[in-house]
Amino acid sequence: MAGEAAGRAPESVDRPWRVLRRLAGRHAGYFTTRQVLRTGCEARVRDALAAGTVRRAGIGILRLSEWPDGPLDEFAMWSAWFDGAVAVSHHSAADLHGLGRLRPRFLHLSVGAGRPPVTSHLVVLRRTLAGADVESAGPFLVTTPVRTITDLAETDIAQAALDEVVRDAVTIGRCRPAEIATVVAGLPQRSAVRVHRALDAV
Repeated sequence: MAGEAAGRAPESVDRPWRVLRRLAGRHAGYFTTRQVLRTGCEARVRDALAAGTVRRAGIGILRLSEWPDGPLDEFAMWSAWFDGAVAVSHHSAADLHGLGRLRPRFLHLSVGAGRPPVTSHLVVLRRTLAGADVESAGPFLVTTPVRTITDLAETDIAQAALDEVVRDAVTIGRCRPAEIATVVAGLPQRSAVRVHRALDAV
């Protein structure tokens, strides 16, 4: 029996590390110090930092060094911060979808839960999105083109900018005019009028 227990020991020691690596794998190798504590991998992560197989990516955020850098890393990193309970939205979602030329200066996130980080680079909106309102972009979620359009209609972007977003969405086939018109009924009147004007301009 003692021999069997000894044989199982390495597996039980490695299991938390495998769990942490699996969590990191969902977000392009990023994970948080909260996840390290939850999995009980503090010692393993300290050793990995010393060995260079894990590196610090920010306050409270680390990354497995084996993951290559990519153009969407920032989105994946903040998705890890919020344990995946977040979606890129509004201006940032339009930029990701290639709709319009909004050129956002901030990263817009819609968050259902979690403590926002202390940074001036993020615009964090507290709201819960339905599953139909988001789609996967690999290591993070982003609002669908239709939801992105309706979100932007409720902001203060110029009508011409909204027209361009809607025109691009239809032109590149990300959504159909009828699909957009269907969801307009649930918008406040001002926003609904803005979307209808944009559709008329397509």
